This record gives sequence, structure tokens and C-alpha cells, in this order.
Amino acid sequence: MTSTATDRTATEATGSTGATEATGSRLSRLLPPAGAARNLAMAQLANSVGDGAFIVTSALFFTRVVGLSTAQVGLGLTIAWLVGFLTGVPLGNLADRKGPRGVAILLAFSTALSVGSFLFVRSFPLFLIAAIAYASSQTGLTAARQALLAGLVAPAERTRIRAFLQSTVNGGLAVGAALGGVALRFDTAPAYLTVFAIDATSFLIAAVLIHRVPQVTVALRVAGEPRLAVLHDRPYAVLALLNAVMLMFMPLLSLVAPLWIVERTNAPGWVVASLLIVNTLGVTLFQVRIARSVTDLRTATRSVRFAGVAMLAACSVFALTAFGMTPVGAAAVLAVAAALLTLGEMKLASGAWEISFGLAPADQQGQYQGFFGTGPAIARMLGPALLTTLVLGWGPIGWLVVGALFLGTSVAIGPTVRWAARTRPASQVVEPSLNGECVA
Repeated sequence: MTSTATDRTATEATGSTGATEATGSRLSRLLPPAGAARNLAMAQLANSVGDGAFIVTSALFFTRVVGLSTAQVGLGLTIAWLVGFLTGVPLGNLADRKGPRGVAILLAFSTALSVGSFLFVRSFPLFLIAAIAYASSQTGLTAARQALLAGLVAPAERTRIRAFLQSTVNGGLAVGAALGGVALRFDTAPAYLTVFAIDATSFLIAAVLIHRVPQVTVALRVAGEPRLAVLHDRPYAVLALLNAVMLMFMPLLSLVAPLWIVERTNAPGWVVASLLIVNTLGVTLFQVRIARSVTDLRTATRSVRFAGVAMLAACSVFALTAFGMTPVGAAAVLAVAAALLTLGEMKLASGAWEISFGLAPADQQGQYQGFFGTGPAIARMLGPALLTTLVLGWGPIGWLVVGALFLGTSVAIGPTVRWAARTRPASQVVEPSLNGECVA
């Protein structure tokens, strides 16, 4: 009896250990290797939880708690993101000159402060000031983190590690959206205030985690070199613009598709939420795997072209739902369209990361990433008006026009990358300093 009991206990312990190891193995596939890269991922996770809650609740918070009209909210956020667009390069350059880790920490704190200020502002002028501080801090923080990643991770590993970070971000957004959903369920001022307090706290946590990564050696500025060299780099500027056009898929899924579903299809209303779930889970689970095929500029341009094909296919499938489908049939077809669009998003992201890092001078990653990172701001400013006009105004033909725009832009990126590569010095890529720490 004693022997049998002992054997059973050992078996149970072994089974428990095996289950723990299996869980750890699954988790490790979603996280980058231990060290600086994982700390960066955890920082991204922390503030993406806050971002998810902010995205879900901000409109109602600003109208019901702050007391603004919808027109004031729209105008304020448009102005704020325009200023954020203009400050991305200068703040990225600051990261190059003063060190990306210190600047990233400072901007994480300033983001937390700006979000925290929303808890107290109750007028449009103060809201505008806080929104500008928030948008500028967010844009600069993105540039500084990208420069920090470029300085800590070997060039061959950057796209892979960036894929881990993107997967982590989407997981955090999902958690944050769930918290925001709880606030929406209660629909009270204390609930919204709690969510915004969580958002502010998430950026403080991110600042602490960024502080744990090593410093990056700062290169001295070459005499006679333009202070903002990226503004003189025409092929890189064209690539940033083309990337911004491709990024218009963002309002396509978050704004245009929901309006299309409600106005032009027989699909039930819950399908709107299911499309976002397909997108979030798809990126969380498969972004790292998709990015493995991107290892240089050649494979990056191929990945972007594939993205254009996938986005055209997604738009074509969206267009089919206008032709009298049953609710169940429309829901199934819309799920396929969302999956195709998510595939395009992952292929685009993988290629764009490699292009943005690979064509940027090693000592100017901050300002170059700041410039390339203006793409989301441009897409958010111009995309909604353009895409709603085309899709809701022109119907299925509008979807095909949008898909053709994505495909044409993706094809144009290849020649532009080759143009940019011809203008780079052969010795541009420099191995980063890890200060003795291996992260890959």
C-alpha cells in the first residue's frame, strides 16, 4: 500500500511538472528570449493593456465624464494626433542624442501624466492640452522604443523580436479591451475614472520595466551632418508614405467594416465584435510565425507584396456580403474577410519592420523610426474620411478600389526599397552593443 501510494504521488507530481512545462513552453512561444527583449515585451504588454482600455472607453469618457461634445472630442483628437505626427522625428532624434532608454522612460512617465490629467480636466482647452501631451508622448515613446530595440538586438534578429513584441501588444490590447468592456457595462463615472487610472498606471509600470534594460551607446553627431537627416532622405520618405497608405487597413477594420456590416449586410450585430476578436487573436498567435520568413530587404518586399494580395482578397470578400446573403452566411464570409485582412496585416508588419530598421543609419534609428512611425497617425487622420466615402458611397466597387489601392501600393514598395538601398553606404549596418547581455 505504501509503495503504491508513493508511486501514485510520484506520478501525480511528474504529471503536474509536465503540465507546468507544457504551459511554460506554450507561453515561451509568445514571448521573446529572456533578457532585454523580454523586458521590452513586458513593458509593451503593460502599456498595451492601458491602451486597450483607453480605445474602448475614451469616446464615452470624454463625453460623459469630461463633458465635451462629440465634435469637440473629434476636433481635439485630430489636432492632438497632428501635433504628435510633427513631434515624432524631433523626439526620435532626442533618443539618438541622449540615449533611447532614458528618453523612453521619460516619455512613458509623460504619457502616464497626460493620461492621469484626463481624470481632472473638465473643459475643452485643458482637454486639448492633455490630448496633445498624450499624442506627442505616445509618438515619441514609440520612436524611442524602436531605437532601443535596434540598439539592443542584432540586425538579423530585429524583425523576429519585433514580432514577439507585436504579439504581446495584441494580447495586452485584448485584456485592456475586456477591462474597458466592464466599465462600459457599468457606464458610471467611477468606472470610467478607474479605467483611466489603470491606463496611467500601466505606463508607470512600463517605465520601470524599460529601466531594467541595458543602456545603448550613443554615437556622436558627425560635423556638418543635418540635425534631422531623415528629412533629407527622399527614398525613405517615400517608403514611409507608402507604408502609411498600407496602414489604412486599421480604420478599415475598426470603423468602415462595422458601418458596412450594419448598413449593407444581413449579418447580425455581434459579428462586429467577432471580427475584432479574429484580428486580435490572429496577430497574438501567428505574428511571430509569419515573421520568420522575413530575414532581409528582399524577403521583406516579398512579404509586403503578399500583404497587398491578401488585402485585395479581403476587400473582394467584404464586397460579396452586399449580395443578399443569409445572416449566417454573411457572418461566415465576413469572418473569412477578417482573417484575410489579418494575414495581410501580419505580412505587412513583418516586411515594414525589416525595411524601416534595415534602411536606417545605425546611429539615427530614433529619428528614422520616429519618421516611419508617423504612418499610423496619417492613416488615422486621412483613412476614415477616404475609406468611408469609397466603401459606403460606392458599395462593392468601392471595396475593389480600396483593395486595388493596397495591391498597387505594395507593388510600388519593392522598387522604392531598391532605390533606397542604392543610396545607403555599404558600411551602414553596425552591430549593436548589448553591454555584455545576450538577448537572442
